[in-house]
Amino acid sequence: MAACRTRRHSATHMETFNLCVLLSLAVTVYCVPLPQVTVQDETFAESYLKNFFNLTEETGPTIRRGISPVTKKLSEMQRFFGLQITGNLDADTLAMMKKPRCGVPDGKIGEYSIFNSKWQTNSLTYRIENYTPDMSTSEIDDSIEKAFQVWANVTPLRFTRIYSGIADIMISFRRGTHGDYYPFDGPGNTLAHAFGPGPGIGGDAHFDDDETFTFRSNSGYVLFMVAAHEFGHSLGLSHSDDAGALMYPWYSYRNPETFVLPRDDINGIQSLYGPNPDKDPFQPGPEPPTTPDSCDSTMVLDAVATLRGEMLFFKDSFFWRSHIQSSKSQQVLIANFWPDAPVNIDAAYESQVLDSVLLFKGRRVWAFSGYDIVPGFPKSISSYGLDENVQKVNAALYDAATGKTLFFVGSKYYSYDEAKKRMDKGFPKNVDQTFNGLTGEVTAAFQYRGFTYIYSGPYMFEYSLRSGRLFRVLRNDYFLRCNKN
Repeated sequence: MAACRTRRHSATHMETFNLCVLLSLAVTVYCVPLPQVTVQDETFAESYLKNFFNLTEETGPTIRRGISPVTKKLSEMQRFFGLQITGNLDADTLAMMKKPRCGVPDGKIGEYSIFNSKWQTNSLTYRIENYTPDMSTSEIDDSIEKAFQVWANVTPLRFTRIYSGIADIMISFRRGTHGDYYPFDGPGNTLAHAFGPGPGIGGDAHFDDDETFTFRSNSGYVLFMVAAHEFGHSLGLSHSDDAGALMYPWYSYRNPETFVLPRDDINGIQSLYGPNPDKDPFQPGPEPPTTPDSCDSTMVLDAVATLRGEMLFFKDSFFWRSHIQSSKSQQVLIANFWPDAPVNIDAAYESQVLDSVLLFKGRRVWAFSGYDIVPGFPKSISSYGLDENVQKVNAALYDAATGKTLFFVGSKYYSYDEAKKRMDKGFPKNVDQTFNGLTGEVTAAFQYRGFTYIYSGPYMFEYSLRSGRLFRVLRNDYFLRCNKN
């Protein structure tokens, strides 16, 4: 969930306050070719780099060394977003530039970040000035109250609603230009903004009434999620680069009924106000979720797959997208990419027949082409001819040489003929019958450049599927590189 990138402001008309803008769902793109870059694209890209990466017109040492400012800033942007660093306006970079985003410049950010100020009291008031017609007043009241409670649960902060006068946090639904120098832009893009703690407009939160807000449905923007993020800004938090954090720059749908504030956000808000003194240590409640770290060499991946030239590494509610040529991977929430997909999946593979990626969880399988679920899915894994007693698939890989898909189930594996749409005879077989030296349970699998890679725990085994020969045993970070390097 989130708004814009973190940045401490010193604008002439806003020296005291910090503004952050909430964006609509950041649509991650596949690596598909775009039309040839046009003059308009180049102009757009230059404007983008000026707005968000401080591209300047001035000449200097980099020019004299033959490195243009545009090339330098393109490389900086590509590094920031985990793209392949080319210094050129390639398809992925242009597509990233055209995604809905925040109006605040990007910069160097880390985990949770804070503004320059905090409230000097733990007792704060709020007032809802008006309502959106998208929801009933009771739904809005409930959403706002629960959004504040997200922060009250982990701090000494207590929030009281007032119905007249000036509250610490004034909440309103506005359109277009609305008197704070930060006009809204109509449907899409920015959803809301909030100001950091302080007098006057400080702490106030504005929601764009040209958006469609909802109570629980993912057909619009869930007001609870938007408000909880914005109130983080109202309390003094800026943005985190933790893709799982509530204070991450992009909006994400999450079920309000099951939402638990992630650890990164708890660390941030408690750095300002401390922990909740009333919390019973013997009733800790749900464990705050943490975001998987690509630098964790002990991590056991849920699944690995290829997709249109990329590698996808799945863990919990996330996956990393990686170009083999790039030293960095891009972490994405599964729900942001495929809203209908399961999380904590068991297996995944790329189907060349369907031109889709298939995700397995329990006894069901989902197929996605682009962002859309393939008609007829999800379906039972029995449709592949797997036995009724198979409760889940541990891993799957497509063998390009034979057109067969291998399904790993416990200590055995099956061979499925994609063309004939049926299981091969003589299966299942024991895994170690084909993959010498593999004694542990298979946790993920995929093929790359003719080699078969089988994951077992934090290790990866490199095989020739034709001969069954084991070439190397590698750590699981061989392809999924640490983003801190």
